Formats: sequence, C-alpha cells, structure tokens
Amino acid sequence: MTDRKVRVRFAPSPTGPLHIGGVRTALYNYLFAKKHGGDFILRIEDTDQTRFVPGAEEYIIESLKWLGITPNEGIGFGDGPYAPYRQSNRKPMYRDYVKQLIDSGHAYYAFDTPEDLEAMRERLKASNVDAKYDAITRTTMRNSLTLSEDEVTRLLERNADYVVRFKLPRKEEVKFHDEIRGWVTVNTSQMDDKVLFKSDGMPTYHLANIVDDYLMRITHVIRGEEWLPSAPLHVLLYRSLGWEEVMPKFAHLPLLLKPEGNGKLSKRDGDRLGFPVFPLQWQDPTTKEISSGYREVGYMPEAVINLLAFLGWNPGTPQEIFSKEELVAAFTIDRVSKHGAKFDQNKAKWFNQQYVRKTDDKTLAAELKKEVLANGLSFSDAYIEKATSLVKEKIGFTKELWTMGVYFFINPTQYDEAVITKRWNEKSAIVLNDLIQNLTSLNDFSSSNIEEQYNAALTKNDVAGKDFLQLLRVCLTGVAGGPPLFEMAELFGKENTILRLQNALNTIKK
Repeated sequence: MTDRKVRVRFAPSPTGPLHIGGVRTALYNYLFAKKHGGDFILRIEDTDQTRFVPGAEEYIIESLKWLGITPNEGIGFGDGPYAPYRQSNRKPMYRDYVKQLIDSGHAYYAFDTPEDLEAMRERLKASNVDAKYDAITRTTMRNSLTLSEDEVTRLLERNADYVVRFKLPRKEEVKFHDEIRGWVTVNTSQMDDKVLFKSDGMPTYHLANIVDDYLMRITHVIRGEEWLPSAPLHVLLYRSLGWEEVMPKFAHLPLLLKPEGNGKLSKRDGDRLGFPVFPLQWQDPTTKEISSGYREVGYMPEAVINLLAFLGWNPGTPQEIFSKEELVAAFTIDRVSKHGAKFDQNKAKWFNQQYVRKTDDKTLAAELKKEVLANGLSFSDAYIEKATSLVKEKIGFTKELWTMGVYFFINPTQYDEAVITKRWNEKSAIVLNDLIQNLTSLNDFSSSNIEEQYNAALTKNDVAGKDFLQLLRVCLTGVAGGPPLFEMAELFGKENTILRLQNALNTIKK
C-alpha cells in the first residue's frame, strides 16, 4: 500500500446536525490527506433511509465550507472519478457484491420474520445466553443454511422479505492493526452475523462502506471510536471479497467527552452548560427546536479548527496556536491519543480570544462599523479602527466589540455603583475639577500629556494614583475595566473627554 496515493473519506449519515465530534473526524482526515499529498473525499452514507432528516446533508456541506475543511471531491464539492458519492445513488452496484459473498459461501439469505427473531431472543434470554444471531443460533432459524435449495428459490421467486447476513466463522480470531490503538484481536464467537443487505435492494452500512472504500481506492479509514467494534467484521469482509491486499489502514479516534470526563459529549451537555455542540445553528425540521452553533455564537472558524485539533492530538511541543497550514505540517496519526478528550468550554473561548487578537484591526473594524451604523451613529473609519485596536485585547468574540466597547460611541449616563461607593470621597470632586482645568489648557491632547495632567492633579491634592485611576475610568466610560485609559481619552478627544468628566461630576455629586 505504500506506493498508493493516500485517499481518505469523511462519510457522515444525514440523520441530523453534524456533531462537533464528527467535525473533528473530518478535520483529522483532511489534515492527514494534506500532509501526505493525498485526496480527501466527502461521501454521504444514507443507507438507513428511515433515519434520513431533511436538510441534514446541506448542513454537513455548509459546515465544512464554513470551517474551510474542503474535500477534493464529493457531495457539494464536485464529482471526481468515483462518483456518485451518495450511497443511495450507488444502490444498483451493491447487489453484485452481495451475490459474490453468497456464491462463495460467506453470506446467506435469512427469511426470519420479526416474530421469529423475537422468539429466538426470548428463548436465549431464558437460558441466560447472549441473544445474537450467530454460528449457533443460525442453525435453528429460517435461512438458506437450514432450508432446502428449492424452498429458498421459491421464497426468492415469490419476493418474500429477506435479509442477507454475513456468515461468521464459528471460532476464529480476527486480528488487525489500528494506527492509534495498536493490535486489536477479537474472536468471532463474540460477534454476530450482521445484516449486509435487505430485500429492498439497500445495503447496510457494513457492506456499503466496504464496497465504496474499495471502489474509491481509500487507503486509510480514520473514524470515531464507536466504529471500533465493527472493524473485525469489516476486516473479514475484505478477506471474503478477496480484497485483503488493498484493505485500508484503520485509525479509530478517541471520543469527545463531557467536561466532567464521564461519557460522550452530547447536545444535552451543551444545553446544560451553555455551549454549542454543533458547528452551525440547527433547527429541527419536526420539532422546530433551535440548537446553537459555533458560527452564530461568534466563534471564528480558524479558532474552532485549532480547538478541535487539540481534542485528541498534540504536537509534542508547547505551541498551541496553529494556522491550518501549520496543523497540516505538524499532524501525525501517532500523536493521536487513544484516550477520550474532555471538552473544555473555557479553553474553547481562549482559542477564540487568541484568534480575535490575531485578526487585523481593519477587518474587525468592519464588523464593529455594522453595529455603529445599526445604532444610527456616525463615526469615521479611522475612529472605529482605533477603538477596535483598543478593545480587541479585552474580548473573546467579535460581537463583543460593540457590547464591551459601546462607550466609545455613546457617552455614559450611568456609573458603576460599586466603584463609586468604594472610591468616591471628599477629595474626588476636587481632583476631577482640577483635572478638567488642566485638560482644558492642553493644546496637544495626546495620551502622554493627558497622563501628565492627571498626575499633576493628583499631586496637587495629595491623592494616590492607584486609588483614583479606577474612579477616573468609571467617570469616562461608566464601567470598571477596559483598555488603556489615557489612550481612550486621546481617542475621545479633548472636547468629549472634558464633557464626559463634567457629566460624571454632575451626576455623581447629586
């Protein structure tokens, strides 16, 4: 396989919104393909039509586009040489491989009714035996192994309902190497004869994904841990179809865990703790319930990529902030952990904060300008960009540019009561009046000159700067924290700074 071009696939089912764990699977496939100069494919596995959810396929495509996890070929990204990439459109081709398995003795027809199956389960349950359709129980059921050839032919000619099951060896060890977990060994006595095909012509996941991976020349199957129990069956299918020489390498990714670490991360955890578990907002087409998404909450796609990369993988260095190109260069499967990764909401916010800070002021200012205009205000682009540069270090999301920096555009009328109660004393009004007088006489209204006049007012009244600085901030902005104070005052300008101080003085003195 070493001389084959690397080809990987992300193969979600359109049964609802794409979970953030699924996005991580797509990301790892993408990084691996790009690292090795290979191809990344999007394939939609919709064999279970009963669970199909309208809009889910489009949601998957939009999510990958927003995040920049772009397939080389596949649904929504252009046909390649192995189209179609939706399994329901590939339906006719699977029948030939089912027939091959039946003719070679590796699969068989099963005509059991739901009542037959339930009776078998109850019988085994009463005997304290695992209720599974396997090498032992199949000998007591209605299938082509127990019925005569004529009876099987008659049933098929009458279009009787059936499934095709894989015929497992009774006691055989299946051994394969997982690129993350090492050697995995499972005895077939622990497995059951899985359904591969139904009489409606639709294959199950197990057959369809093997056939498609073979036909699409997939070299590596990188998927979630939940598929590890199915891997031994898939290995046997490759052998039974004569494809063992081109069987892909398997890598089963660790689970994304709840923040507490006890179980798989779910939508309920996000609802309970107030963070998204989906990349984009999703509205259930049946219940109309809306679930939040990273995009709508305000996360930057680059931050989500960086966050997900570190949920199960590490580069072996202290570096945490990686561009997508740096992730491609650094990513290796052998540094993916086999242990579950706990989701950390605070770390997610931290990643986004780092990317907000890395974004140039002009780009962020364009977002802030939308809010300024939406509130019926008019400020120059230069003013908005400078305000952006001052407030960006204090925010985690771009939408906070307005909510946390509104005082750049609207003079405060209310002042943090806790600070006023703690800091205001008999000298406060005197210092403020002196500062107003000092600032009035300034010709060069620069931050350094403003600070100099502030210190002069403090010295004159024998007041410590550490006791007064927060009070001054509240007088200028209404709030207790924020960007560098004297730089803000310079941006406000001489006239507006003095107006703000005078308004605060008049309001607080009352």
